[in-house]
Amino acid sequence: PLKDRIDAQIITHYPKELEIGVSITRQEAWDDRGENIRIHIPDVYREIVERAAFEARDSEYVDQKSGVSTRMTITAMEQIISSAERRATINDEKEATVRIADLYHMVPALTGKLELVYEGEQEGAMNVAKHIIGKAINLTFKQYFPDPNSRSEDEKSSYKSITDWFSKGNDVDISDMMSHDDYERSLLEIPGLKKLVQQKISSLNKEDLVCWMDMVVEALHQNSMLSKQDLDDHVTYSDMVGSMFSSFSDSGEKGFEDFDI
Repeated sequence: PLKDRIDAQIITHYPKELEIGVSITRQEAWDDRGENIRIHIPDVYREIVERAAFEARDSEYVDQKSGVSTRMTITAMEQIISSAERRATINDEKEATVRIADLYHMVPALTGKLELVYEGEQEGAMNVAKHIIGKAINLTFKQYFPDPNSRSEDEKSSYKSITDWFSKGNDVDISDMMSHDDYERSLLEIPGLKKLVQQKISSLNKEDLVCWMDMVVEALHQNSMLSKQDLDDHVTYSDMVGSMFSSFSDSGEKGFEDFDI
């Protein structure tokens, strides 16, 4: 039983299985936007959206008495589709595939539908929403790929060529509004990334391949193997250690400015 905002008690239930939740959202979300732009949503991204709801229902920051309605995932999916549609319109493209950047456009769906407990309010609604999305991405990632934090050296070695490339000072900049060709080109620059996805995921089409590659990079950040600088309209992934030294250097320079030498 849950209570709404006027303390009326409501008897409800949630989908017990991820697949059922995905089916409900697929049925109810407004994804047919006409024939001008075709929006492709990889199945794994549908899983991530639904897993975000599952994570919210277990989150220590969310008031479980108020519940997490299925309407949250429906609204989230519609916002994700709108983000992809907007990008295609700006770039004059007839097709658009949902990418990781679009998933973070569902933050308003979470902040608008979730009631937070005191600890959640202290963290901030935006931070709680991003934390839930990041956790959903990471948990979904681990259903298909080796755990980057595993004690097994064989599992860790799966990502060595990727992390080595970043450790040499390389980075990847992905904008919300960059064209599909530029987006694909940026991810293909990372050695070993495409090969890893092709090894672990069967029956890949070209549209899904790049989205899986995008997901791997974000998941490596979620596992503290890559740094991520999140700006208004784009993100930059870089080496974690190099980013830490850079921040120390910047803070040191600012500190010296306070002294007369």
